[in-house]
Amino acid sequence: MTTSVVLFTRDLRLHDHPPLRAALDGSDAVVPLFVRDRAVDAAGFAAPNRLAFLADCLHDLDAGLRERGGHLVVRSGDLVDQVCAVAAEAEADEVHMASDVSGHAHRREERLRDALGAGGRRLHVHDAVTTVLAPGAVTPASSDHFAVFTPYHRRWSECSVREALAAPRKVRVPDGVGSEPLPGRSDLTGLSPGLAAGGEREARKRLTAWLRDGITGYADRHDDLAGDDTSRLSPHLHFGALSPVELVHRARAKGGAGAEAFVRQVAWRDFHAQVLSARPRASTADYRTRHDRWRTGARADEDIAAWKEGRTGYPIVDAAMRQLRHEGWMHNRARLLTASFLTKTLYVDWRVGARHFLDLLVDGDVANNQMNWQWAAGTGTDTRPHRVLNPLTQARRFDPDGAYVRRWVPELAGLEGRYVHEPWRLTGRERAEYDAYPDPVVDLGEGLDRFKRARGRE
Repeated sequence: MTTSVVLFTRDLRLHDHPPLRAALDGSDAVVPLFVRDRAVDAAGFAAPNRLAFLADCLHDLDAGLRERGGHLVVRSGDLVDQVCAVAAEAEADEVHMASDVSGHAHRREERLRDALGAGGRRLHVHDAVTTVLAPGAVTPASSDHFAVFTPYHRRWSECSVREALAAPRKVRVPDGVGSEPLPGRSDLTGLSPGLAAGGEREARKRLTAWLRDGITGYADRHDDLAGDDTSRLSPHLHFGALSPVELVHRARAKGGAGAEAFVRQVAWRDFHAQVLSARPRASTADYRTRHDRWRTGARADEDIAAWKEGRTGYPIVDAAMRQLRHEGWMHNRARLLTASFLTKTLYVDWRVGARHFLDLLVDGDVANNQMNWQWAAGTGTDTRPHRVLNPLTQARRFDPDGAYVRRWVPELAGLEGRYVHEPWRLTGRERAEYDAYPDPVVDLGEGLDRFKRARGRE
């Protein structure tokens, strides 16, 4: 009997899973394996919200495998050591896994290939599992990756997308390969109260509902903060409980302006993946340096704390930061405006904000999080690196009735009209009634002047 190991990483599903399909087609039995990689913990990426969502995904994956006659094997420790140990226990000749884009993923793949090869085993790495197109599938003539989204999207849209694969009907797992117990949410503390549930079943249910009820109006409503007319599929994509390939096929089959706008957002995800794959250092270093001398010291620390806690005195910013803490998720428009506020209005290093987001975001993806933060800071791929998103302009445009602010900043729930976005304009007894809400940490004009001076654009 021939046996293969299928290493699950950020592809925790059974539908449209090329590594699993290849292993099943080429072997009599497979070992579905997930390794709780201690290197991820050591690097500080094992945030409670993501660990809880991961636990949901692993339980759901195991349940799906059991329905097909198999089960999930879970191990903890050094990923390379554990994969090699499982392959030896199962007498497997091959290991199949999905490719990934971070520097850690690249190094992990190289180590695993060498270690397996030393034991006479082969590693097969499959592209287009966690992204629609593999990084490097399209490149400009003069570089190994696209640095600007629009030309990338043009080429990306012209490419054919592989067909989505059906989930297997049967999975045979050999005897004698031990597993640790599956992790659970009950083992964790510090979770966001409104954290969503994970798992492939939940992802597919949400996708079906989105295609039925939400995607048609996406082009017109996706920036409406109060309406929250977004798919909320990003956590499921991050953990691979949902295939981006299947998502694009089903969205395009739905058709219309909403689907087109939504698929464009999926292309942004691929764009960031190909940037980080080509430039792994961009996870911690400026992609394009502006020679910033970011603010530090006691006053900057106070501003950072106010930003994290949602008490900057700018209601739209504070509403977004409180949503993040409560749900472990934030509307994309809110992510952009809060990032711009920290990096340009407060002139604080983008890495501070990116780290805070990764501490809380259930969809905390290195490529998308870091590259979006760099875009907002003007050190990334934005073709207008010095643009500043004015929080009042953003509030009037994307929360005109103040419903988003009133939902997340209850101190201001009784305010009507424009004052909900500018409570500091209240005077006398009215201001005293809302004195639980702080005054702005900085005047917008002063913040803009400081940023312009720092960037030499006075």
